Order: sequence, then structure tokens, then C-alpha cells
Amino acid sequence: MNRPQTPEGWQVWDLVGRLGGQLRVIPGAVLGWDMGAALALAQALGINPLIAAELLPEIEAVMVRKLNEQIAPSE
Repeated sequence: MNRPQTPEGWQVWDLVGRLGGQLRVIPGAVLGWDMGAALALAQALGINPLIAAELLPEIEAVMVRKLNEQIAPSE
């Protein structure tokens, strides 16, 4: 359903899996990825930086929301 539809999309999805160590966090919340590091990694992996810059923020928003839902106590 939401899986990548293009080779470039799959490359960015693979990149997302490598960004676990690039999280920006504060106590009790995830803020997002270090986008400078994310784009540098994309470039090092040969991923088109324009495509990474277009797709990563959309994926980041969902990741942040879901991780913060797991961190926040249920009300």
C-alpha cells in the first residue's frame, strides 16, 4: 500500500533504515533526523540528493509522530 514505487523510492527507504543513529532528541521526545547527516549519507550512498530532500521530510514527520506516540504516556 505505502511501499516505494520506484527504484529511487526504494533507495530512500533503505536510507531511512540507516538513519537510526541520526535522531535529534530531547528528554521525552524525538525531534527528527539530523538532516545534514541524512543528506550527506544519501550522497555517500549515491542517492539523488534532490529526491532525498523531497522524500525524507515526509517520512520524518510520520516517524516523529509514531515514536513520540510510543514515548508519551497513554491518557
